[in-house]
Amino acid sequence: MAKQQTPVAKNDYYDVTFTDLTHDGLGVAKVDGFPLFVKNALPGERAKVKVIKVKKGYGYGRLIELYEPSPDRIKPPCPVYRQCGGCQLQHLSYEGQLKAKEKQVKEVLARIGKLEHVTVHPVIGMKNPWRYRNKAQVPVGEREGGLVAGFYKERSHEIIDMDACLIQQEKNDIVVQAVKRIAARYGVPPYDELTHRGVLRHIVARYGAATGEVMVVLVTRTDHLPHKQEIVRDIIRAIPDVKSIVQNINPERTNVIFGANARVLWGSEFITDRIGDIQFAISARSFYQVNPEQTKVLYDKALEYAELTGTETVMDAYCGIGTISLFLAKKAKHVYGVEIVPEAIEDAKRNAELNGIKNVTFEVGAAEDVIPRWYQEGVRADCLVVDPPRKGCDATLLETIIAMKPPRVVYVSCNPATLARDLRILEDGGYETIEVQPVDMFPHTAHVECVSQIVLRKN
Repeated sequence: MAKQQTPVAKNDYYDVTFTDLTHDGLGVAKVDGFPLFVKNALPGERAKVKVIKVKKGYGYGRLIELYEPSPDRIKPPCPVYRQCGGCQLQHLSYEGQLKAKEKQVKEVLARIGKLEHVTVHPVIGMKNPWRYRNKAQVPVGEREGGLVAGFYKERSHEIIDMDACLIQQEKNDIVVQAVKRIAARYGVPPYDELTHRGVLRHIVARYGAATGEVMVVLVTRTDHLPHKQEIVRDIIRAIPDVKSIVQNINPERTNVIFGANARVLWGSEFITDRIGDIQFAISARSFYQVNPEQTKVLYDKALEYAELTGTETVMDAYCGIGTISLFLAKKAKHVYGVEIVPEAIEDAKRNAELNGIKNVTFEVGAAEDVIPRWYQEGVRADCLVVDPPRKGCDATLLETIIAMKPPRVVYVSCNPATLARDLRILEDGGYETIEVQPVDMFPHTAHVECVSQIVLRKN
């Protein structure tokens, strides 16, 4: 069978006009109806592009010459923005980013969910959209006999050596710089992915923005960390706010950062942080929102949508370490939280205790298994909150929600496409989506979070 011809060929050049951005921040242009995706391009721009890859229904291009730049185009402040894969939108003004994310949410809800009628509010952005991340996970490697640490080049495992990241809390940069210096001083061998030799794999820094507490995690391939006592002493001297120094051992050939075993080398097993008036204990491996300032914005909106008066029973599916559950518990009669990761439930119980919150029940398990059982046991939810991973809600859970008929559902989402799919299923099952509020949790990246207010239709 003859190979189907595409309108473009690899290595050809075209003059194009960009019309849109993809969900991961690439510019979209069409050549005879054939979509080309191009990094660092913005809607409205005219440019010359070179085709670098052709797939069956689309292709990728490289920006060669910009004829007409967008009025929203700015010079990226980060010197390694073009190489690093961490941010996708630094070349777009912050106001432009917020508009693009609002447009994306509206279009996806209409296209996938047939929800053109639903109110989507403007994205709530940050007053200062820099230096917001409270956790850095920095790979370590070797180059020309020296230790390097930074972030991976986009779509590769080549490390970009860097000392500052403009979306990290400055304290995390200080930790990474100090540990790099100290590890080099004592000749700690950096890990080599290809040969699976060396010792230091990752430097992880965690920072409690509300408390000022710092955790340093050294992820090593081997149990033995050479010059351990000297390294710990020098870290304490270099970082006065350090409260915890942890060694995590990961002997596997894997891209997963953490191993199963960890030991506290100095200080506490936890640092603490606050979101609003709720305190959280954070261990080396705890899942904890990386932007607490915007998390508070997101959760305040979720609380508003839950419409709690103090008499309600609430279920929190995918409850993690109890962040939303503990917010809800302050306004509800009782909150039931379920999460499949056992360590997260241990953290959730610890956090409830830390805050003296007793009207919560946490259980390990899959939401789609546990929530139907609670329902069979006679627990009736006045409000159900879901905050699923990127793949969205499990189909069984959605069926259970429709069967249980809680009057209100609050859906927190990190993926507009799966949100749209799940909202359509709930709409077809007797629910109505009142409104969607996007929140910019990760400025300068293509990600957007949403919280949705959903109510049972009155028949």
